Amino acid sequence: MSDMVLSKALIGHDGIIKKIGLVVLGSIALAIVAQLSVGWPVPMSLQGLAVLIIGFTYGSRLAAATLLAYLAYGAMGLPVFSNGGSLPSLYGPTAGFLYGFVAMAWLAGLAADKGWTKNMFATLIVGLVVSVLLYVPGLAWPAAFLGKTMPELWAGWMAPFLLGDAIKAVIAAMVIAGGWQLVKARKS
Repeated sequence: MSDMVLSKALIGHDGIIKKIGLVVLGSIALAIVAQLSVGWPVPMSLQGLAVLIIGFTYGSRLAAATLLAYLAYGAMGLPVFSNGGSLPSLYGPTAGFLYGFVAMAWLAGLAADKGWTKNMFATLIVGLVVSVLLYVPGLAWPAAFLGKTMPELWAGWMAPFLLGDAIKAVIAAMVIAGGWQLVKARKS
């Protein structure tokens, strides 16, 4: 039976050294990508795209470990979050999104564990669903701690980002489909 998780199919990760290496590589890549912003009129970081790719590539456990390592770097004061953020970001207005990234990676990884990411359309659907689910903790945090109302959250925290999140899900699905094509080509 072929491996369900792309990273395992490409390089294997049965050993602890490979798993640690993937966690470190993924968390550092996420820290770098978090500093990149694209889009207009609202600039968006590419964190969500990286989180999807990590989840779809690593599987649930390794993806969640990668995101927890990323949060730990920020908790240690390293400037790994968007715009060079660190520890204060973990209790700032967008902290709910940071914590939600762990669940997002785990859910995307769970889809990979089940083999759903071998089909580009299924990968896209999962990417869209987990991207929308990220808004649950992302919006709950400012609602609970900043007293933001639903109209404020919709207008400033969600609506401007939905199209970008959809595009990120499409890009992630295309990257993963390309990865699986590479696996097929190597087996031929």
